[in-house]
Amino acid sequence: MRGAPDTIILLRPRSTRQALEVFAQNPHAVPLAGGTDFMVSWNMGLHNGKTVLDISALRSWRKISAAKTGVRIGALATHADLQRHPALRREFSLLTEACSEIGAAAIQNRGTLGGNIANASPAGDSFPPQAVYEAKVHAVSAQARRLIPFNEIFVGVKKTVLRPGELIESVEIPFLKPRPSRQYFRKVGTRAAQALSKTVAAGLLWLSRDGRVSEMRFALGSMATMVRRLKSAEHFVQGKKLTSEVIDHACELLAKDVSPIDDVRSTAQYRLKVSRNLLREFLSGR
Repeated sequence: MRGAPDTIILLRPRSTRQALEVFAQNPHAVPLAGGTDFMVSWNMGLHNGKTVLDISALRSWRKISAAKTGVRIGALATHADLQRHPALRREFSLLTEACSEIGAAAIQNRGTLGGNIANASPAGDSFPPQAVYEAKVHAVSAQARRLIPFNEIFVGVKKTVLRPGELIESVEIPFLKPRPSRQYFRKVGTRAAQALSKTVAAGLLWLSRDGRVSEMRFALGSMATMVRRLKSAEHFVQGKKLTSEVIDHACELLAKDVSPIDDVRSTAQYRLKVSRNLLREFLSGR
């Protein structure tokens, strides 16, 4: 069945206050931002008979602002907006690079960061960078607002901790101090462009003067029901020099923190092998 517009109730608030009040009255409405994922499910008739809350007119939620402690990105900022912002390009290049890998130009110009998070796909390309940057999600409802660590926002495939009537207002990313010694982003898909990820990785590494690891952060997408930080490997390399033996063991530990599956895009075995290769590439500095 295709989408049937005559069966849908469309709500179009013109202010954030109105949006939150309307959502409180219709907590099961389907939020609509850029619509890149919404239109796919619409075409399948999955929204027939539902109430849709179109928040695309909330211009204040499209702003990107830099402060002393970090950058705050409005939930309605598009992937193209992020790529153009000088502070994000300078300070958070893993995120802007990930945004450049999402679909084609049309998707990047329509898709929003907040919608990407709310959609909660395990293959979200922007998720590993946000995980290693330890972003925070500002969620708001008519009753309250709260700050959710990015690494706690997902609870499963297409599932988040957002409550009924709650919307993502913005994403806050703190500046990295000191700057990492090494940064890494890599997406592996069927094609070089316009492909869903088989695995997608982001990493940050801080090395002390004697070459020992003072901190490592590494995250993988498409390797579990949600983006995962490799806590076992991160803890293991702490305080160590990155010898071949240390790197080998860190790559073996990767399997402790992920649970890849066989699906139409790839196999669990392939995903695990390639992800280990990505971690090895990152730790080796190649």
